[in-house]
Amino acid sequence: MKLMIKYRLFLAMLAATGAVVICMFLIMQWSIGRGFLAYINTIEKERFEKLADVLEQSYTTRGGWEFLRDDPSAWPILVESTLPREAAGWERAIRRERREQRRLSGQQRQGSPGFLNASGQRLPPRPNRFETRVQLLDHSRKNLLAGSPIPPDRVHLKKLNVNGELVGYLGLLPRQRLTESHQLLFVQQQQLTMAMIAGVMLLISAALSLPMANRLVSPIKRLAASMHRLASGEFGTRVPVGPLDELGQLARDFNTLALTLEQNEKARRLWVADISHELRTPLSILRGEIEAIQDGIREPVPETMRSLHAEVMRLSRLVDDLYQLSLSDVGALTYRKTDLDLCALLSDALAAFGPEFEQKEISLTAHLPVGGSCLIFADPGRLHQLFDNLLDNALKYTDAGGGLWVRLEIRGGIATVQLEDSAPGVASQELERLFDRLYRVENSRNRALGGAGLGLAICKNIVEAHEGSIRALPSQKGGILISIELPLEGKRT
Repeated sequence: MKLMIKYRLFLAMLAATGAVVICMFLIMQWSIGRGFLAYINTIEKERFEKLADVLEQSYTTRGGWEFLRDDPSAWPILVESTLPREAAGWERAIRRERREQRRLSGQQRQGSPGFLNASGQRLPPRPNRFETRVQLLDHSRKNLLAGSPIPPDRVHLKKLNVNGELVGYLGLLPRQRLTESHQLLFVQQQQLTMAMIAGVMLLISAALSLPMANRLVSPIKRLAASMHRLASGEFGTRVPVGPLDELGQLARDFNTLALTLEQNEKARRLWVADISHELRTPLSILRGEIEAIQDGIREPVPETMRSLHAEVMRLSRLVDDLYQLSLSDVGALTYRKTDLDLCALLSDALAAFGPEFEQKEISLTAHLPVGGSCLIFADPGRLHQLFDNLLDNALKYTDAGGGLWVRLEIRGGIATVQLEDSAPGVASQELERLFDRLYRVENSRNRALGGAGLGLAICKNIVEAHEGSIRALPSQKGGILISIELPLEGKRT
């Protein structure tokens, strides 16, 4: 049977509380018994000390212990005198009644007297009472003068001194357990009270544990329900953030995940829409041209074929760029890195584009290290693709009569390549989005020039694959400044 987490928490809290209550109950039971026994022994010890003082005074008054041998009732009377006032009065009343019964019956008793019944018969004293556990020994501890015979190894002895002279020993056997009915009744009442308290605590714990467990599980239930909605595609789902604890942090992470998924879903839809739009344009042109030829409106002359070929090439470039990006996303874009001279590679790229810049009347100025080399560990084919894309962008989007300035600098193990062109420029708030896929500042102009907004995204992937960085900054020449930083010693795998 599946047990809900709410009831698991309830049972866990109830079990923990129950274990604590049971341990407390057992400890208190043990403590009450031992504590009450210690309390009784303390009272008897005080009575024992008092009896020692009474015996010392009696010895001084009588001049010895002979009075105990001559009068067997003297010892019970001395022991009785140490009782508290209330108990002593009750004992004296019983004693007077006992003497009167003995006088009327004419019986003589030997040894220490006990209680008499209505017929005057002696009843044995109750065991474990104080008078049955106390004894008086002579100064040599060999002769029992009064009291009960008790093994000497179990007796606590106290010296009796009169005028600095040892006259005897008073012994007491400490109580080992409770035997008096009223004492046992008191302990039982306390244990019953503790049992009732333990039961009430368990009931209170059960009454509090279930609401607490429900309160603890409520955020988890809300989070689980939100997770189900998120899994079904409702990326706008959010959960309230509670206190700054683990559940609150989990709620914040869930909201962050939901926001990321929502943004990714928007980006995916935008991506599909942009790709569809980019593919629709050349396909529509191709369809129109071909249908015009089929209908006899246009003749398949070389000019028509060149137009069709241009649209096919534009479509081919778009598909190839998409393929390159997809390979980069899945990590399947291959890089064959080797030691190469970045300065020579950049010079070759600039030389290849030189005639095209000259034809468009755009000046091309290069500031490269003179007579030096810049060795880096990179893929020469991918770097050629990187510089070709950047130079092609500069060629397309720089006004005629402008210029492009290319610089290569080496500082602290970092090679920095900067491409700075003249007008037109890009608004500062749009510079960070230039490397987004399919993003174009002016869609109509870029589409007219054949761009799909994928070139700079491919450039960013190539640079990052070489452990470098690429940024777009405003140019003092009126255009934009593309800054690339590549480590001289890249990762060798």
